[in-house]
Amino acid sequence: MSHTRREFLATTAVGAAAAALSPYGAYASIGRATKPLRILILGGTGFLGPHCVEAALARGHTLTLFNRGRTEKVTGHDFAGEDGIDRRYGNRDPEKLAVEAEPEGPENPKGLASLGTGEWDAVIDTSGYWPRIVGASASLLSGRVKQYLFISTVSVYASNAEVGADTTAALATMADPAVEDFGAEFQNYGPGKALCEQAAEAAMPGRTTSIRPGLIVGPGDTTGRFTYWPVRVAKGGEVLSPGTPGDPIQLIDVRDLAAWVVHCLENSVTGVYDAIGPMAPELTMGMLLEACKATSGGDATFTWADDAFLEANGVSAWGHMPLWIPPRGESAGFHQRDVSKSLAAGLRLSPIGTTCKDTLEWYNGLEEGHRFKRLAGISAEQEAEVLKAWHSAHG
Repeated sequence: MSHTRREFLATTAVGAAAAALSPYGAYASIGRATKPLRILILGGTGFLGPHCVEAALARGHTLTLFNRGRTEKVTGHDFAGEDGIDRRYGNRDPEKLAVEAEPEGPENPKGLASLGTGEWDAVIDTSGYWPRIVGASASLLSGRVKQYLFISTVSVYASNAEVGADTTAALATMADPAVEDFGAEFQNYGPGKALCEQAAEAAMPGRTTSIRPGLIVGPGDTTGRFTYWPVRVAKGGEVLSPGTPGDPIQLIDVRDLAAWVVHCLENSVTGVYDAIGPMAPELTMGMLLEACKATSGGDATFTWADDAFLEANGVSAWGHMPLWIPPRGESAGFHQRDVSKSLAAGLRLSPIGTTCKDTLEWYNGLEEGHRFKRLAGISAEQEAEVLKAWHSAHG
């Protein structure tokens, strides 16, 4: 028996969240576009993808979703039977069959051959990681779409040492560009994405848009990275806080990113852009934690521990302390990229308090048994031990 997306959501953790606070409610008020577009999405069923779908639908656009149909079985985002959405299945890899376990044939072709007929005003590629595959997709679609929008990453940059760097900064490279493996330390993720950008532009020169998000956060995100902070602060008590209140952070609310993606298509915005919040002092760790506290109305207090102490006590930046990276040395510019180009191109950013509030409400709306088994970040037991060590060392 088949189920529509909404029926599936009603019986899952994602559905429990939707019942309390829809991750997509923000799009109800964005208004309709004056000229509806036909948009093809390669992917579309994970975290950012469904937000792009909902933002585009709210603007009155019609969509075609093409993917393998695997992620939607976990997230429930199959969009089956949704008005304005044409669902198509296959494998975008030109060397792989639509259904890999079955023999090749007219009903089971390789690559985008299973996409079938159609022309579109634009394509959103949320699922490209290797240039061979992205290049093949862009080449095949070059005569069938007007604009190719690729979701890249700020991890494409060779260095994070420079404060105020922008999209003109040098890109990371791979010793072997043909490698299709992220690597033991994920070291090929950024360089691979950079090569994907170049492959898309080579296939459709002057018609591509590469958007490089930082950490994508907000309602619907099950990684638990940003979510750790509003949930932890809401529990109250003494909160182990990294670095100083003035340490910079940059992130992007998924709803702001999705709305901007659609804006770029509606306005034929091409080129390369970073998609993150503004530089400090617009947003700092102190501002984030205070916004979390204001959202929950709790009694949390913040004990700021310097990075040397945290490292000595086995507390890692980004891992145990999500979002935060010490703003010094090779990571001095990690959270301090210049995004003025993106703001000029229409990127609009929600107040951090809104993101904290909506993320906490979404998380709390999950049924108790369906919440993340463990949020990202330090465990309560380790946090208590480190706080004890801090007070022992500092009186």
